[in-house]
Amino acid sequence: MQQSKLKSIYLSLLAAYICLLFPWSGLALQLRPDFVLLVILFWLLKSPNQCNVGTAWFMGLWVDLATGGVFGQYALAYTITAFVAAVYQRRLVLFNNIQQLGYVLSLLLISQLVLLTLKTFSGAEFIGWAYFLPSITGILFWQLAVALGLRTHQHSRHH
Repeated sequence: MQQSKLKSIYLSLLAAYICLLFPWSGLALQLRPDFVLLVILFWLLKSPNQCNVGTAWFMGLWVDLATGGVFGQYALAYTITAFVAAVYQRRLVLFNNIQQLGYVLSLLLISQLVLLTLKTFSGAEFIGWAYFLPSITGILFWQLAVALGLRTHQHSRHH
């Protein structure tokens, strides 16, 4: 069971990474959610013993390599976000769907705020509130995943 779960985690992270590598442009690029972070959050909440803060850091380094920005910015953002998600992971079972959406939105915004802070320190200018649109589309994808049957609040007995 654990081996198949690890395979599922790796394949879904690879699929999310490939989605990041698509040649996005224009409005699609502005709206593109952070697929890698969404998958990390899903597995961190669903199976915290197999996907953890270390996984988030490692995948953040890969995203840093793919995006060509300041090396380590996504690794730091993903690590901080994963840490916050892990701290409150056990409370998720008590959340209804709306509360879970708010929780995921706050996690996505934490990541974006860390990235925005790092970009500001490196000299980039704030592009406006449209910068936060990927968090909105991210929770829409999260809601779609929940509607398709992916449940984070049903933990297996084989952690």
